[in-house]
Amino acid sequence: MYSNIKNMTDEVLGGYLDLVATYHDLHSHPELSFEEWQTAERISLRLRGEGIEHRSIAKTGILAKIEGSAEGADLHRAIVLRADIDALPIREENTTPHASEREGVMHACGHDMHTTILLGTLSYLNRHREELGCTIFGLFQPGEELNPGGAKLVLDENPFDGYKVVAVVGNHIEPTLPTGTIGICEGKYMAACDELHFTLVGKGGHAALREKIVDPILPTAHLIEALYAIPASAPEGVSQTIISIGKIEAAGATNIVPNEVHLEGTMRSFDEAWRREIKERIGAICKYTEGHFGVTIHHNFGSGYPAVYNTPSLAQGAKALLGEVFGVVELGLRPTGEDFGYYTERYPSLFYRLGVGYEGEEFAAQKAGSLHTPTLLPDTRAIGLGVVAMTLLALDIQKQNRDK
Repeated sequence: MYSNIKNMTDEVLGGYLDLVATYHDLHSHPELSFEEWQTAERISLRLRGEGIEHRSIAKTGILAKIEGSAEGADLHRAIVLRADIDALPIREENTTPHASEREGVMHACGHDMHTTILLGTLSYLNRHREELGCTIFGLFQPGEELNPGGAKLVLDENPFDGYKVVAVVGNHIEPTLPTGTIGICEGKYMAACDELHFTLVGKGGHAALREKIVDPILPTAHLIEALYAIPASAPEGVSQTIISIGKIEAAGATNIVPNEVHLEGTMRSFDEAWRREIKERIGAICKYTEGHFGVTIHHNFGSGYPAVYNTPSLAQGAKALLGEVFGVVELGLRPTGEDFGYYTERYPSLFYRLGVGYEGEEFAAQKAGSLHTPTLLPDTRAIGLGVVAMTLLALDIQKQNRDK
């Protein structure tokens, strides 16, 4: 079965219409992070129908388990296949029959497709347990879109204790790649993300009576300028760094200086040592600004997701394997974040992109839209291809580990 990719592909694609129906149902009923109760029930119903063992995890997630029955199977070795299941607070603008039925909530990041692909993959692997020499976990993870991230909550439960996890595998749809294409980056891939929060406290008053106030506006400008200068001072060899302030609040007026200024922003980095150093530098900048301008600065970091790192051997193997079926594209560093980084900190891991951008003129016209927008409309033909890709990877990884 594994040696004949065509037979496997034909079997997977034979269930394509059923997979699309599942995807449409999930898309029509999106739920926000850590509120995915009905989504979990839909997943559980499907798994029960397949006779796949499963349980809840991280409250609104589902952890499925398939034990291989190949001769000499080592069920203490495990591969974890992961899909995120939460939606976003976005009002869908598409008018398709399967558009969101929940006002202000939409699967605008493709997690409904990720979930469908994992369901299809588990269905296939469950029918072919005799080919599996290990345990396969199917992790339907909640809350990817919201700190602290569902991945952290999953790992806090230590669900894989007693197993040697040889790989955690996840994917993400990508509208900028044509359907039939897989994107892979070896090594560092996605950025660590941290939230930045500052409150500068002075003494407000009449703008004309300067001697009676401690103006927090000028030190705010100094602070922002100093923050934006940090990326340029990164040590040689450190990958891209981003610091951006996206929110400034000061309740003043043309002739009123406010008591406080509030800032919020984001920091993106790919190197953990540099990430720690940036935080130390920000603390020093705040201390200097306080002393120079006479204000008080309260600052904190909403520690976000760690960087996503693709284990080189897994990435190399995936490129060679999937290159037999798909067009494989080498990806560069991506400054967006993903809580999949928690898995890559602990286990060998692979996170790849699945092209859903249609083909030909539809691709050129960007019919699929963009992630995190109300008009995202991925090509449903990618669902079957996504199942093929994830199934091939699971089978190949377990085979490579059995042969060692």
